[in-house]
Amino acid sequence: MLSKLKALSPIDGRYNDHVYELSEYFSEFALMKSRVFIEVEWIKTLTNLNELFNRSSLKPLSNQAKIFLQNIYANFNETDAEHIKTIENKINHDVKSIEYFLKEKMSTNEELNFYTEFVHFACTSDDINNLAYALLIKAALKAVIIPALANLVIILSHLAQNYANIAIISRTHGQPATPTTMGKELANFAMRLNHQINNLKEIPIMGKFNGTVGNFSAHYAAFPEINWISVCQNFVETLGLKWNLLTTQIEPHDYIAEICHCLIHCNNIIINLNRDIWGYIALNYFIQNPNQDEIGSSVMPHKVNPIDFENAEGNLGIANSLLEHFANKLIISRWQRDLTDSTVLRNFGVGFAHSLIAFKYTCNGLKKITINKTLVTKELDEHWEVLAEAIQTVMRSYGINNSYEILKNLTRGKKITKETLEVFINELDIPAHAKDLLLALTPSKYIGKSASLTKYLSDITL
Repeated sequence: MLSKLKALSPIDGRYNDHVYELSEYFSEFALMKSRVFIEVEWIKTLTNLNELFNRSSLKPLSNQAKIFLQNIYANFNETDAEHIKTIENKINHDVKSIEYFLKEKMSTNEELNFYTEFVHFACTSDDINNLAYALLIKAALKAVIIPALANLVIILSHLAQNYANIAIISRTHGQPATPTTMGKELANFAMRLNHQINNLKEIPIMGKFNGTVGNFSAHYAAFPEINWISVCQNFVETLGLKWNLLTTQIEPHDYIAEICHCLIHCNNIIINLNRDIWGYIALNYFIQNPNQDEIGSSVMPHKVNPIDFENAEGNLGIANSLLEHFANKLIISRWQRDLTDSTVLRNFGVGFAHSLIAFKYTCNGLKKITINKTLVTKELDEHWEVLAEAIQTVMRSYGINNSYEILKNLTRGKKITKETLEVFINELDIPAHAKDLLLALTPSKYIGKSASLTKYLSDITL
């Protein structure tokens, strides 16, 4: 047995505890089970077509036979999967080995034995594969990826609300700028991610089931009296997928590219978040709450490194590289079909896994930080020059010429104190009440509506 310490990929080794739930959707076993499900459901669909009984001596299945058929999927286990692999090793075809496995199972049932030739009836491999993958991707998004993203949004929202009124110096181009609040800055990320989560939910998961090269040729050759387009459309839609009528031999994977692009967008937003938090930790705006058992450096005992945010950023980069390749490659196939998508699809879960690792590390890191209110307040009080924007704007409102240029000469590149601004404001030719408003301003109070803007997080729908 392969241990975590000997695993080739860190996903199956070091990070396995973070991503084990994805094996239910993207392992070899999961793909086999999903293929078996599609084949079983197709047989069930066929055995409900009256035209089959008119053509041959076949009879409708009894409830017992239907239960037996259903249990092939319901009771599918690793022993079954190993047997399929044994068949595949002999015939060198993964989907055909599923067909042979089902025929073996059905031949042990008196009724189903007569239906064995309807296993994989009129199907090409991608009829089975595209539906199997679609169901797995849909389930993984719903059960794992979207909840993990939503959890990150919830954590960000809570932090944003907690820090809604805590003013900090903004840093545009890395330089002190008009103050904001830490809560509003975190709220920005929560809203951006929420928008992409909703986009991700809206991407239709497509399915095709139209035979080789997509023309229903074998279907109508065997039973021209059956409306196969309608039958197959209903079959795909019953699975909870959106019907894709016009395809070549394979489903074109356009929806997968959309999912990849949306996840890349989510991941880039989270990279942006991780870098900002990393920077705030470096500035000491955030204090990390250290685990006393952990070590930050092998030689510098004092260090508490922002490793959660760094690990997240690294994993997001790997994830995006894979997702970009999936999006670019999967939508391209030579003529009616080539096999280059097969290996790529088998790695699809790896992109999800590295994303999931990053989501969890980011959440973990956010739970360890606390705002350094003393420092951010002190820093605000050291940068009175950030009020130059407010002063020159008020001067403009009273028609003072060259307001911007006057403040530029006073403040640009200079250390400005409260007293410097008080002298300047008192000498302005503006009404007394306007002077009073400017004199009452402090860097901590010059935050506009940032605190109340944070309340818009209540509009988030997850």
